[in-house]
Amino acid sequence: MSASYVRASDAPLRPPPRGHAGPLAWLRENLFAGPGSTALTLGLGLLLGWLAYQVLDWTVLRAVWTGADRSACAVPGAGACWPFVWEKFPQWVFGFYPLGERWRPVLTFLIGAAALAPMLMPAAPAKRFNALFLLVAYPVIAFVLLGGGVFGLPPVETTNWGGLVVTLVVAVTGIVLSLPLGILLALGRQSELPVVRGASIAFIELWRGVPLVTVLFMASVMLPLFLPSGMSLDKLMRAIAGLSLFASAYMAEAVRGGLQAVSRGQREAGLALGLSRWQTTAKIVLPQALRISIPNIVGIFIGLFKDTTLVLVVGIYDLLGIINAGLQDSKWAAPQTANTGYFVAALIYFAFCFAMSRYALFTEGRLARTGRR
Repeated sequence: MSASYVRASDAPLRPPPRGHAGPLAWLRENLFAGPGSTALTLGLGLLLGWLAYQVLDWTVLRAVWTGADRSACAVPGAGACWPFVWEKFPQWVFGFYPLGERWRPVLTFLIGAAALAPMLMPAAPAKRFNALFLLVAYPVIAFVLLGGGVFGLPPVETTNWGGLVVTLVVAVTGIVLSLPLGILLALGRQSELPVVRGASIAFIELWRGVPLVTVLFMASVMLPLFLPSGMSLDKLMRAIAGLSLFASAYMAEAVRGGLQAVSRGQREAGLALGLSRWQTTAKIVLPQALRISIPNIVGIFIGLFKDTTLVLVVGIYDLLGIINAGLQDSKWAAPQTANTGYFVAALIYFAFCFAMSRYALFTEGRLARTGRR
C-alpha cells in the first residue's frame, strides 16, 4: 500500500452545518419547530409586545414627572404620577419613624447587608463566624438601633415604625425563626416517640388548617392572655410570632418531603459506620433533605415575604399599608396616584422575591454539581 494515501495528522475540524447550531438553530428548534409552534410563538410575542408597550406608555411616555400637587397629575390621559412617588417615597421606606433618627434604620440595613453578602458568596471565608454574627449579634444590634432607649439613643416605639422597615423586619425575622422551627417539627413528625410525633402532627395540622388572617387576629388579641402577669408584647412582636409559627408549619412539610426523598440506605449506611441516630440525621440525612427541599423552602420564603402585607389587618403599617395611608392625602387626590403607588409597591416586592428566587436557583445548581462530583 502506498504511503501517500496514509494521513499523518487528524483532519481539521469543520464547523457544524449552519442549520444545526447557533441562534437560528435554537429559534427553529424551540420556537418555530412547526406550524403550531410558530403560531403560538407569534401570538404570544404579539401579546407580550402589546403589554410591554402599554406599560411603557403609562409609566414613561404619558407619565407626569414634575409637579407640586394633584393638579399636575389630574390631566386627562395622563399616565403615572411620579411627583407623588418622589414626595412620599421616604415615608414608604421609614413609615412614621422620626425624621432626625432615620439614620438608625439605614445603618441597620447597611450592617445587615454587609454581614449577609459574605454568606451568599460560596468562596467567602469565616462562614461560621458570619453565621453566628447574623443569628446572635445582629438581631441584638438591630433591636438596639431601631428601638433605642439605651446608649443615648432616643426610644422609638414600634407604633412609629412602618413602611419597608416593618416589611423587612417582619419578613427577615419570620424567615429566621420559621426555618429551624420547621426543621424540628419535620424531625419530630418522623420521630419514633409517639408523644413527640403526635405533638408535632397536631401543631402542623392546627396551623395549616387556620387562615393567616385569623392567626394574626388571634396573635394580636389572644396571645397576651397566655403570657405571665405583668408581661406584654407590643403589636409588632405579636404579629411576628403569629407569622413565624404559621410559616413554620408549612416549612415542616417541605422539609418532611425532603426527608422522605432520601433513600433509607443513606440512614442505614450511617448506622453501619457507627454513627448514632442523631449523628446520622444531622450529618447525612438532613443535609441531603434540605438540598432536595430548596425549591419548596424558597417558595415558602417568598410567600412569607408577600404575606407581610396582611399585618395591615391588625393595624401595622407595612409597605402596602403606608402606601394606602399616603393615598388619603387630599393634596395628591388624583386618579393616577393610587395606580402609581401600587405599581411601585409591585416593583419593590418583585425585586426582593426575584432576587431570592434567582439566588435559590444558583444555590441549587451549585449543590447539584457538588453532588455529582
